[in-house]
Amino acid sequence: MFKFLKDVVSGSGAGVKDLPYNIGEPYSSAWGSWTHSRGTSKDDGSPVSIFSLTGSNANDGHLAAGRNGVKRLRTVRHPNILSFLHSTEAEIFDGSSTKVVIYIVTEPVMPLAEKIRELGLEGTQRNEYYAWGLHRIAKAVSFLNNDCKLVHGNVCLESVVVTPTLDWKLHAFDALSEFDGNNELSTGPMLQYEWLVGTQYKPMELAKSDWATIRKSPPWAIDSWGLGCLIYEIFAGLKLSKTEELRNTASIPKSLLPDYQRLLSSMPSRRLNSSKLLENCEYFQNKLVDTIHFMEILNLKDSVEKDTFFRKLPTLAEQLPREIVLKKFLPLVASALEFGSATAPALTAFLKMGAWLSPEEFNKKVLPTIVKLFASNDRAIRVGLLQHIDQYGESFSAQIVDEQVYPHVATGFSDTSAFLRELTLKSMLVLAPKLSQRTLSGSLLKYLSKLQVDEEPAIRTNTTILLGNIATHLNEGTRKRVLINAFTVRALRDTFPPARGAGIMALCATSSYYEPQEIAARILPNVVVLTIDPDSDVRSKAFQAVEQFLQIVKQYHEKTSGGDSSEGMGSTISSLPGNASILGWAMNSLTTKGKPSEQTTQAAPPKSTSPLVSAVPTTVASRTHTQSTTTLVRGGSSDYGGDMADQPAPVSPTSTDGWGELENGIGIHEDEEIEKDGWDDMLPLEDEKPPPALANIEAAQKRPVIHTKPQGSIPRPKSTSHVSKDADDDLWGSIAAPAPAPAPKLGSKSSNSNVKVAAGGGIGSGSVVDEDDPWAAIAAPAPTTRARPLAAGRGGRGGGSKPGVPKLGAQRINRAASTQKF
Repeated sequence: MFKFLKDVVSGSGAGVKDLPYNIGEPYSSAWGSWTHSRGTSKDDGSPVSIFSLTGSNANDGHLAAGRNGVKRLRTVRHPNILSFLHSTEAEIFDGSSTKVVIYIVTEPVMPLAEKIRELGLEGTQRNEYYAWGLHRIAKAVSFLNNDCKLVHGNVCLESVVVTPTLDWKLHAFDALSEFDGNNELSTGPMLQYEWLVGTQYKPMELAKSDWATIRKSPPWAIDSWGLGCLIYEIFAGLKLSKTEELRNTASIPKSLLPDYQRLLSSMPSRRLNSSKLLENCEYFQNKLVDTIHFMEILNLKDSVEKDTFFRKLPTLAEQLPREIVLKKFLPLVASALEFGSATAPALTAFLKMGAWLSPEEFNKKVLPTIVKLFASNDRAIRVGLLQHIDQYGESFSAQIVDEQVYPHVATGFSDTSAFLRELTLKSMLVLAPKLSQRTLSGSLLKYLSKLQVDEEPAIRTNTTILLGNIATHLNEGTRKRVLINAFTVRALRDTFPPARGAGIMALCATSSYYEPQEIAARILPNVVVLTIDPDSDVRSKAFQAVEQFLQIVKQYHEKTSGGDSSEGMGSTISSLPGNASILGWAMNSLTTKGKPSEQTTQAAPPKSTSPLVSAVPTTVASRTHTQSTTTLVRGGSSDYGGDMADQPAPVSPTSTDGWGELENGIGIHEDEEIEKDGWDDMLPLEDEKPPPALANIEAAQKRPVIHTKPQGSIPRPKSTSHVSKDADDDLWGSIAAPAPAPAPKLGSKSSNSNVKVAAGGGIGSGSVVDEDDPWAAIAAPAPTTRARPLAAGRGGRGGGSKPGVPKLGAQRINRAASTQKF
């Protein structure tokens, strides 16, 4: 018989060895004869609570009551009743005697009295927390009495425990039994184990064992009295020692006092039902109870109510007890966000509450939810994540960013919303340092190459700034192929003045990555041109950059002249002014729209030694475009408002594709000698032939602005076209070194048609541009003829154009539209 009862109670084993939990330290208090201990699961180490009851023999009355409590706890389920996990019964040999122990494993909880002391709440916050807890216990009691027709029999401070989320839960079901008031023939005790209940907690009829009166009373009569005892104990802060103490109401809140007195009515029939207590009591109407109630029924609310609630939640969270906000609200909001029941404003409240956690708890409770949210298709959620990425981005590990976060964030680079593209771009300043070289060189640079020709000027400007800031995270081979061409060919020739200013600043900030030969042959010629830029701020930055780079070249000259040419320049260059400055975002949000009168004032980036923080609306681009088209500057590429294809692009000394070839996402650098500097296709402005050593640099500094069309009678030379690489594999190929191309015939149809030239062939070569190539719009035609010597056909300065000589370098490509917006 004993074995049968033991199997019924345990259900999963008959010995403590079979208990799949480790028993830890006990708490100082527990209900009745039970011992409440901490515990952990042997499988995953998750915390649990383990209650144990020891009896001297199998027929011990306490063990019988304990088995009743186990059975009731397993079968009665409610959100405000302690959750049952496991139970077992074992025999333990203690010297010469044998003892029987019952184990109950539940969710992790701690005694209410200890939690109250731990929280130490006072004043309004204490009353709000007590109101919330009593509200939960009253609902549990109402469920037992009204819905299940059960009588708990011993509701008191010791029968209430608290979960890690600070929820109050009812347990101690040893005396629980059915209410048999409808059975008139019953004469015996209705509560079989009422002797377990302390005398101070018994109402008058139970103390006298007047079962006839009890059966005639409502089902809630006994437990309503117990609920009054609980209210007295939590507000008095003392354990009830005798029934007469219940008359001391000095500690009871005034709003709760009338209902407290009705709960403790001497007549059982007049005692207040716990369900009525929840409906009518003014004490339970406060911010904390209302907020938690709203969160628990969030799925029943419409979108307008949700949006209003979550917009107020950050302010409301500051007024509520911090411990409750972190342990109760934070998990509720996290769950609502993960399962899609919360709106985007909930993310702001979630991150604000998460900021109050310690770094260890933040990584455990907040980051997993954020990682899941990046996979959300809700654009508003994505915007919220990117806007606040500086609050949590540093907490991500490199592996999580590279494998879980970046693949979802990268979809924003090609989003149709310019605002989302801009936010995605700015987020890379936080995420890029945690990306692998394969992702940086193989994926991120592809997106940046397309954003540098985005239709929004702000995005083009900030792309240049981002590239300058993440340059230190690129490997050497990628830097050599990307930086100079991205900053000079694209940024310095942009129609938007702040974009040109950002290009200058980016060059200065990354000057330590350039060799003196690259500075002299490829950077200075492009920067010097901007010293006569139509925009004053661009000119100012250009002069500063020229001074900085000339200082680098002078230092190189001094070292080489002193016979110390083998020593690197990194230590000297890194100490130059402006080199160590971190570029700041030059543009405000794309959603910022100024008034028409405000758009006439252009705010340019500040000095190169400070971040770019000026507010430049995107509408400024149209004004700058119109204004600059009327300005022609002699001796330089000054027509920034026109088609940028008129201007030759510098070449990389190590590659002909501009940004270099990217294999498997990693830039590969080959040590090659600089055999040509990329500027030998320019016509010099001097009459006499310059020395061979200076021919390349001099030619780069003198790009003609007004291009005269060659005569159609000039015979077309042989074409030596080659097939271009795929646009995805050769990102920067379309800004390769400008090469000589045959002049288009006058009067031909192609002169007025929308012609696109591929990176691998010139006009008329039959090669068509790959539409996916982001650089095709400003690509220079590939070599189709051999360049003539620089000295041939040279005229004097200001002598006018020579129709007999075909012009070399990038040719104007007529388009259907009058202007091309970058």
